[in-house]
Amino acid sequence: MIDVSKPRMIKVLVGSALSLFAVAAMADDTLGLSEGLYSVGAPEVTQSAGAGTSPWRFTVGAGVVNMPKFPGASGTKWEVVPVVSANYDRFFIGSNPDAASILSLGAYLYRDSNWRIGAAITYDFIDPRNESDDSRLHGLGDVKRTAHAELFGVYTYQFITARASVLTDIAGNDRGTVATFDLLGRYQPIPQLTLSAGPGLTWASSKYNETYFGVNSEQSARSGLPTYSAGSGLNQLRFSVNGAYRIATNWNVGASVSFAWLRGDANDSPITEKTSQITYGLFANYLF
Repeated sequence: MIDVSKPRMIKVLVGSALSLFAVAAMADDTLGLSEGLYSVGAPEVTQSAGAGTSPWRFTVGAGVVNMPKFPGASGTKWEVVPVVSANYDRFFIGSNPDAASILSLGAYLYRDSNWRIGAAITYDFIDPRNESDDSRLHGLGDVKRTAHAELFGVYTYQFITARASVLTDIAGNDRGTVATFDLLGRYQPIPQLTLSAGPGLTWASSKYNETYFGVNSEQSARSGLPTYSAGSGLNQLRFSVNGAYRIATNWNVGASVSFAWLRGDANDSPITEKTSQITYGLFANYLF
């Protein structure tokens, strides 16, 4: 069973807030959904198990999220996301708050009281973009799910947590590379409740931006949109507000809302209907 001492629960609730923050961290596309919609208070695996303590941690839960239909969409859609994870000491499979992924397989390379650095292979949980999602996408083709190689790092000092990650497509599906950075400030008015908020940004490679926001000549002929070439650069700025609450020893619930603004070539793309994007969700899970 999990350790429910106060320091342990603080780490769990901080993980909850970071998890919810990661939900919104890349809300401009469903890569972000695959990375971030995973749990509230996932098993905290940043420290080795103490003597007599099982190295295993598990979580089972679900979330429901309202998010843009596609990057730059004016319409939204609902997604229901099951959450399952297993952690053995420094190794993890399934959802992981530090990797910001629903489907991941990885390990922590370094951990201490402040730092958590790891690597993972992740996979998109939901189709990133289909022509059938919206009439504006007709003729553009589908964006396929893919596998990503990820390096991530999390640094926590007192009430501040910073998270950075780099992900790159390793399955040849034209998803390119993205880098994210988020800064999270937290406040605990009572031991069971963690409130958090902070800014973040996403940088995207030319391959990524071209896949999501570019229009080549063939796509232009089919869709009627003008041709458009999207290069690398700042893709998104965002600000997120989150809350996580421990309702019982092993149960946590939470909510998150993110306000995001497309920038650079994503902002100017003819595919983009709305440059401001809002994502919000509710989550619950059971830890054991």
